[in-house]
Amino acid sequence: MHTVRPMDLFIKFLNSSRKDVGESSCIEKNRNGGRELLTTKNLRMDLNKLKFAVSCSSNMNRSMEAHSFMQKRGFNIESYGSGNQVKLPGTAIDKPNCYEFGKTTYEFIYNDLKAKDSAYYTQNGLLNMLDRNRRIKPSPQKFQHEDKEFDVIICLEERVYDQVVDHLHTRPTTSGNPAHVINIDIEDNPEEATIGAWLVCELCGKLDECDDLDNEIDEILADFEAKNQKRNILHTICFY
Repeated sequence: MHTVRPMDLFIKFLNSSRKDVGESSCIEKNRNGGRELLTTKNLRMDLNKLKFAVSCSSNMNRSMEAHSFMQKRGFNIESYGSGNQVKLPGTAIDKPNCYEFGKTTYEFIYNDLKAKDSAYYTQNGLLNMLDRNRRIKPSPQKFQHEDKEFDVIICLEERVYDQVVDHLHTRPTTSGNPAHVINIDIEDNPEEATIGAWLVCELCGKLDECDDLDNEIDEILADFEAKNQKRNILHTICFY
């Protein structure tokens, strides 16, 4: 006589609940024949309707703060920079630390600044910021080098917004899928980056709840702008 175990019933329930969103399996057998449950975070990632990207200039402070904040809350999020170089403040205003996108890791930059002046870059917070960044992903990424498609791209200053929109307008057409590009002005300092991460997460949460993003986004942005009138909110639609 076959005995139905409680875990089998639980698996059957979860798998059947996923059929509405086109998923074939919620809990899968691993290579050893056992089963592993999806964590709450991974379950949200699986069910998430929208792919988000967030971009500042250097993929160091503002975009990485938002990336970290949203990743912990289970959003499908990636971060980028749109500038020509990764640029960080140096010991003098006219001597910034500059690195190349695609060739430099956060680990390398961390060790480079530590070797140059550990006390100074600890005091101004750069080493702490880089330590956080290297725990999230290996390297700063440039948006213009990315082939992935996103439903929503959040830019954190108007210059970045212009660069992202220009790239999407001039790149070769591929799928024709739409991308909503939104600007929210966030100053490039640690305090504003923290506030900006909350704002980006709040907005993306509302967008992620949409049944029809294209028809609902204008109203959501109008409400968001009314609550954040000092921010420069811009929006356009581009196509891949």
